[in-house]
Amino acid sequence: MRPFASTISLEEARRRLDAAVRPIARVERVRLDEAAGRIAAADVVSPIDVPPFARSAMDGYAVVAADTRGASRDAPARLRLLDRIYTGRLSTETVVAGACAEIATGAPLPAGADAVVMVEESGRPNDREVEIFAEAHAGQNVGRRGGDIAAGDRVIDGGDLLTASRVGALAAVGCADASVFAKPRVAILSTGNEVIEPGEPLPPGHIYDVNRFTLAAIATAHGGAPESRRAAEDTVPALVAALDACAAADLIVFSGGSSVGERDLVVDAIAARGEMIFHGIAVRPGKPTAFAMVGGTPFFGMPGNPTSCLSNAYILLVPFLRALARLPPHAPRTVRVRLGRRIASAVNRHQFYTVALKDGVAQPAFKGSGDITSLSRADGYIEIPADQSVVEEGAIVTVTLF
Repeated sequence: MRPFASTISLEEARRRLDAAVRPIARVERVRLDEAAGRIAAADVVSPIDVPPFARSAMDGYAVVAADTRGASRDAPARLRLLDRIYTGRLSTETVVAGACAEIATGAPLPAGADAVVMVEESGRPNDREVEIFAEAHAGQNVGRRGGDIAAGDRVIDGGDLLTASRVGALAAVGCADASVFAKPRVAILSTGNEVIEPGEPLPPGHIYDVNRFTLAAIATAHGGAPESRRAAEDTVPALVAALDACAAADLIVFSGGSSVGERDLVVDAIAARGEMIFHGIAVRPGKPTAFAMVGGTPFFGMPGNPTSCLSNAYILLVPFLRALARLPPHAPRTVRVRLGRRIASAVNRHQFYTVALKDGVAQPAFKGSGDITSLSRADGYIEIPADQSVVEEGAIVTVTLF
């Protein structure tokens, strides 16, 4: 066995990861219906006014406001009906003094009109005339041309996260596509002679590959484009070849082979191709996590145990990947609840302990680092600082939800 020479604190690991992030620089164009959740790579300036014409904000009657002065239900203003205007149609009539036009919400305001009286404030004594029961003022119920966006306005700033509303703003100014930063390519593979692809027969002494799928799900959810690869054997040449095959990726993530056994050879493979930044963190689970640079490409060596791997993916890989993808920091939801059972923790190791929420109480769910159900049956985790050895039953804890 080759024991860890030392471990670093979680805070120091995060500091080194932050220092190593180089946000993605590649840019691509995507269709507008694929742009949500992406990061804009350039400012977008509107080429048009929005709306591109003055339009009615109500169903009602387009009028000359001066014609309605003093109008009331007892003394209505009586106007001649010139036209009926619907959306998508320009009127050929000009509204003059003493006249009006029926108009639908969103329809272009006809020439000469300067206000809209809503239909609830009107009456129809016959097919040719309209009675107005309330005085209107110029601009009433009218959306002016360019009132939302004027030609030349900046609609999107480079670096903006394209939310649903920002995608809508791009559509409003006529953009059919958007310039966005590319999703980081994340090469993912598991290591170990015992790892078998799901769906294949399971020989004695072998296990199905779990981590490749959990890590790919993490990458997809946090801005990455996972490139999953078949497991690599536990030999230095095989691992070096796997590193070389992943060289075109923006981020490489291996699981397994980063612990302290004689056959945990990822460390040797990194020595042949790159520089180890750290190997071993004072956390539980996930102590054997490694981080390196391989030919300028960041590399995570995640523990092989499924719970350790996925736990540190949430804690360390997610923030790094989101920074690489230029996404805003992840802000998971938290709840404050009572702990249902006493938890003992290893001193000098920052522990992430999974819990399930039942009837408003956090019940411990952690079984073991090798048990995927420690996470699959949990709703979140609590953190136990390195200087704390126990959390008593009934204590109020903060649960970070998955």
